[in-house]
Amino acid sequence: MIGVYIHIPFCKKICNYCDFCKILYDSDYVSKYLDSLEKEINERYNGEKIDTIYIGGGTPSSLDSFELDRLLSIVSKINLADNYEYTIECNIESIDIDKINIFKSYGINRISFGVESFDKNICKILGRCHDEDMVFDNIYLTKKYFDNISIDLIYGVTEDINVVKSDISKFLELGIPHVSCYSLIIEENTKLYIDKRDYISQDIDKEMYDYIADTLKKNGYIHYEISNYAKDGYQSKHNMNYWLNGRYYGFGLGAVSYLDNTRISNTKNMSKYLKNEYLDKSEYEDVQIRKENDLILGLRMINGINIDAFNQKYNDNLLEKEIVKSLLNEGYLEISNNYLKCNKEFIYLQNIILEKIIGSQL
Repeated sequence: MIGVYIHIPFCKKICNYCDFCKILYDSDYVSKYLDSLEKEINERYNGEKIDTIYIGGGTPSSLDSFELDRLLSIVSKINLADNYEYTIECNIESIDIDKINIFKSYGINRISFGVESFDKNICKILGRCHDEDMVFDNIYLTKKYFDNISIDLIYGVTEDINVVKSDISKFLELGIPHVSCYSLIIEENTKLYIDKRDYISQDIDKEMYDYIADTLKKNGYIHYEISNYAKDGYQSKHNMNYWLNGRYYGFGLGAVSYLDNTRISNTKNMSKYLKNEYLDKSEYEDVQIRKENDLILGLRMINGINIDAFNQKYNDNLLEKEIVKSLLNEGYLEISNNYLKCNKEFIYLQNIILEKIIGSQL
């Protein structure tokens, strides 16, 4: 399996929590950026059949209809496999019927909306521009044309668990098949960080996480990755490829590729990118690093790591590794149906497990 990620860094407004590679929308920059993006794809893409495309940002839907048509025309040069997944990220306030028709005409079959919350106070804290009515109206419009729709939600902005309960209830009311639920992270160089906003209590954050997981599972959603839930058959193929440490191209400002055991990072400097100086760094990953990444990424998935597949891939024995034995003995990990996975009691505290793995001998 091989995927393609395409980064569109433009936003009409910079959210208070976002530390992704982004700049304010400027039509002149968009035109120049698409020129460079087209050149990069033409130079670096080798013509393989691609299983998944994910256009993220930034806010891809901040582009106007003409710009989106040009972007998707550039992407259409990529050779898609028969059973492909093709996702584009959108903000609620920047979607309309013209853009939906453009998406359909280019074969996009999955829409991911940044909602974050339905609560007007939480939206204000996060710097989001929509309201609850807009979310419902525009997702119901999108549902007329797409069945594979996802939203992102952020919890833990305040300690009021009733906000989380309300957000999950409204997600369920939308009747869409996928949701990603993330606890708020306060990153440096964001407005929340500059304003010295504090994290909520870890106990309350854990209570929120458990409520989300329990409620969604009771309503028929599969908890398939730490923060992701889907109806059967609607798991994100693109993200699954990341968690399986699979191959993917990354095109655009700040994008990352993983090809031929080499992690390739693009520049985050717009001036360099517009001069077609795409590359920031390229690092070959030896077997030790690949094993470590397979373990770290694979344990994000609720089902965990297929032991036979790991052993065959590396001609090794995963269960003989001292760090794995230790984590099994301590109860952090368990084995089920030939999969090594996190004990569900420790999924929420997975960083503890990852810290133990990093730098261990595999």
